[in-house]
Amino acid sequence: MHSSEYTNVDDVPVKATWERLEADAKAVLIDVRTRAEWAFVGIPDLSALSRRPVLVEWLTFPENRPNPEFVAQLSEMLASVGADHDTELYFICRSGARSMNAAKAMTAAGFRKCHNVAEGFEGPLDPTRHRGTQSGWKAEDLPWSQG
Repeated sequence: MHSSEYTNVDDVPVKATWERLEADAKAVLIDVRTRAEWAFVGIPDLSALSRRPVLVEWLTFPENRPNPEFVAQLSEMLASVGADHDTELYFICRSGARSMNAAKAMTAAGFRKCHNVAEGFEGPLDPTRHRGTQSGWKAEDLPWSQG
């Protein structure tokens, strides 16, 4: 694989991601954080759009190792919600790094419209070493739920 395969993965700000999900009923938000993060930090709430995010770990918990079944698991999950290789896919993690890698992996697997959610769910650390205050899904006041 060479980098030209990844040229379709762009960074999309969280507010623009919400607007695109709102405008495109087929678009899918994919949360690639760990089960622990979903349970203890929360997940994006798409109920206002009559949808749910697709949850699949990029790194496994608690081992923190790459999920060797990621592409196969996500491909199956996407098929089950009616998504195909031309569906707009938005990948989110805590701050944007894992989701970019996941989006690149799915681009390499033939999904043509993969996007990375810039700043992720919690964004970067603030000066007091807390997340979720400067940027990201939570800081932008987009809907989310816990546990």
